[in-house]
Amino acid sequence: MLQMNVAQARANLSRLLAAVDAGEEVIIARDGVPAARLVPVAKSGVRLGLLEGAVDPRTIPDFLEPLSEDELEEWSA
Repeated sequence: MLQMNVAQARANLSRLLAAVDAGEEVIIARDGVPAARLVPVAKSGVRLGLLEGAVDPRTIPDFLEPLSEDELEEWSA
């Protein structure tokens, strides 16, 4: 665990962020009293490509394609 006062933390912010990225906990103190803890942000559980292969790309409509006459009538009703 690394502890620094506010002035040191300001001067060494990049170093502190690197320490947090490496898994170290950083405490920022005010007048020697711990005031804040610097920890990494929790990663999101969502992954891109999670449903890869679940949707047939041939069934996805082309949204840039003009509407047919039937579709236009349906939307204008």
